[in-house]
Amino acid sequence: MIKLLYITNNINGPGGLERVLSIKASYLADHLDYEIHILTLNQKEVHPFYDFSNKIVYHNISVGGNFVSYFLQYSKKIRAIVKNIKPDVIAVCDDGLKGFFVPLILGKLCPMIYERHVSRSVEIKKGKRSLSKRMATGVKFGLMNFGGKYYDHFVVLTNGNLNEWSFKNLKVIPNPLSFYPETKSTLETKKVLAVGKHSYQKGYDRLLKSWKKVVEKHPSWILDIYGTISEKEGLATLADTLNISKTINFYPPVKNIAEKYKEASIYTMSSRFEGFGMVLTEAMAYGVPCISYDCPYGPSDIITDKENGLLIDNGNIDAFADGIISLIEDNENRKSMGIKAKEAVKKYLPETIAKEWDALFKDLTNTSLK
Repeated sequence: MIKLLYITNNINGPGGLERVLSIKASYLADHLDYEIHILTLNQKEVHPFYDFSNKIVYHNISVGGNFVSYFLQYSKKIRAIVKNIKPDVIAVCDDGLKGFFVPLILGKLCPMIYERHVSRSVEIKKGKRSLSKRMATGVKFGLMNFGGKYYDHFVVLTNGNLNEWSFKNLKVIPNPLSFYPETKSTLETKKVLAVGKHSYQKGYDRLLKSWKKVVEKHPSWILDIYGTISEKEGLATLADTLNISKTINFYPPVKNIAEKYKEASIYTMSSRFEGFGMVLTEAMAYGVPCISYDCPYGPSDIITDKENGLLIDNGNIDAFADGIISLIEDNENRKSMGIKAKEAVKKYLPETIAKEWDALFKDLTNTSLK
């Protein structure tokens, strides 16, 4: 039995990292006989948004204060937890800067893996960036490049992500599917779906501008957006300005998101950048054709353009609208793409992705493969 410790920030939220961790950790514990521990930070209680195996053991450390105090507390407490658990492998799922320094904090007590769940483009923010902010980003990337090389493996989600790092220890393992239902969408409702929090990254401002062109031709269609709502993004105001509010619904995250995929006829991803695009694989699992910007990184790994979905030049708002319109107007092509989409994402089934992780962990611990 391999004793595996995941180090992350929080598992109570509705984000993609939490969802992926719930799938991977639970599969390893329930089906491959791993002893799984999860260490969180400043999480007083365990109330996961997603379902985790009841075999998993949870640990938490609380830290605070200024940067120096925070880092010293973090280092001391994480060492104590690791010393008590004595894991065979440590996997760090922390996209913050501190995650890059866990091998230096702990020393090489055991093999360590870093899982990168976002693109480096996440540092790109809305609006013009000052010289000081650009310099700070440069320093941050330098620290990442320094710390990341101490891991035994640095795992990214897509082939595109390989271009962001220069480590010799890089490896690609994509995210597993959350579900693969026997049923699929009928693709007959007049609903277009998008899932993800309101943020600059998700590009909903671009989607709304495209949607204005769509509803001018097809006013009876509805766009449903599910995700953490942020008033500062001003999406409701933008919808009012574009005079499309009556055809758009903004909903908070829901646990039964699978049902929303099943009700949709088209899925849209307007992101400026991504770590992977798990929502695409989830929609495709329900046989829903996807239209996505060909952003860095993920969509081009998942979608085969004009076969099981559509890839649009990143930022081309008119082309994105035209893509949605084409899927609305061509029922036969929409359904053909949906069938191919459902078949294409079988390679992301949890049992398939878990085998890749299992092989990696066993190789690191010199455990013979069965």
